[in-house]
Amino acid sequence: MVSFVGGWSKQFKGYNQNVRLFLLSSILAHIGMGIFMIIYNYYIRELGYDDQMNGSVIAMQSIATALLLLPAGILSDRVGRKKVILIGAVFAATSLLFRSVLSLEILLLGTAFMTGLFMAFIQVSSIPLLAENSTEKQRVHLFSFNFAIIMVANVIGNTLGGTLSDFFNYIVGFSPLWSIRLTLLIGAAFFFAALIPILKIREDRKLREENAQDRSFKRLFKTQRQGIKIILLFAVAQILIGFGSGLVIPYLNLYFVDRFEISHSLVGIIISGGQAMTAVALLIGPAVVSRVGEVRAVVMLQLMSIPFLLITAYTQNIYWAIFGFLFRQALMNAGNPIQMSLMMRSVDNSIKGLANSVGQAVFQLGWAVMGPVSTTIVMVYGAYSGYAIVFSITGVLYVVGTVYFFVVFRKPISVTSNETLHKSEKSS
Repeated sequence: MVSFVGGWSKQFKGYNQNVRLFLLSSILAHIGMGIFMIIYNYYIRELGYDDQMNGSVIAMQSIATALLLLPAGILSDRVGRKKVILIGAVFAATSLLFRSVLSLEILLLGTAFMTGLFMAFIQVSSIPLLAENSTEKQRVHLFSFNFAIIMVANVIGNTLGGTLSDFFNYIVGFSPLWSIRLTLLIGAAFFFAALIPILKIREDRKLREENAQDRSFKRLFKTQRQGIKIILLFAVAQILIGFGSGLVIPYLNLYFVDRFEISHSLVGIIISGGQAMTAVALLIGPAVVSRVGEVRAVVMLQLMSIPFLLITAYTQNIYWAIFGFLFRQALMNAGNPIQMSLMMRSVDNSIKGLANSVGQAVFQLGWAVMGPVSTTIVMVYGAYSGYAIVFSITGVLYVVGTVYFFVVFRKPISVTSNETLHKSEKSS
């Protein structure tokens, strides 16, 4: 245990100032988003809308993100990571502020679309920024640490979201609607605070200029043909997982309320527990990689999550539901930074933003398509059978996506950049 903590401490001390500033910004932003994630679905209900409206809001945000990720990735490669992240953060924070106070259907959908658009700027530039400010040896640990920090920030946000709304309602005496609205405004304030560290990041102009040189699509596809191929292979795996994820992840808070009739605070604590478990699993991930290699680590972690997903789907006991949720959440998400490290090492610096944007775009497409499908199934079949069906479909999609990933990436892939894809992968 001492050596484990010491190893992570040594890794953190090796990160440069840009990485540390970004991680601080990420903490603040994801506390804000954690509050929104846990409480916004309830806000829609308190405004008098049904759960199909929740599905439409999720779909609108995901569609916007999916549409803009690719152009945002190209823009990030051209003008620099910091500038794109800053623009995205300013307007994303503004959209959260609007969403906290508006109530008309068209405005709820419009501001959800706005959030999706500008979150794309942040999502597409974050991983490339970390990659460009770290060495190859640091990346698996750094990406795992980044994802773990996001999970911890979400824990804080989820807990605050549930407890603050109940506090304003039951202790202070505000109406349920205003209790939720004030909580959402606090979430928006955290996101605005995330702008301060971003402003202090200093980007390498030389690297930015090198990435921006002669970035025409014709030249891109000519000089980075193998990199484009690898991006597309990754994208297929991401869209399969995204379709599965989009069926259940946006509605986990509603699942616990609908099936077990528990309070917002308890839902916040449960969701927070899932994020905390994920943070621990993310920190353990690099150790798994060192033993079995990156591809096998991803496959093992994702397949191990499936039984826990099915427990959550079919149990009528809240304790088993929590148990299944916690371990599914941790195991399924633990492979994400490993895949990101694999992707960033497999492509040239000039297309890192493009690579990240394509993967994120197809994942968001899954959420956009499956969100309304999920809410419709639950409305038609009820809180038990409906959720059992959507969780089961998710399990099938996860298995298919994981098997595809193993089949395609189990052997080394030749790349044109100086860094080969499976240089650290153990031979099969």
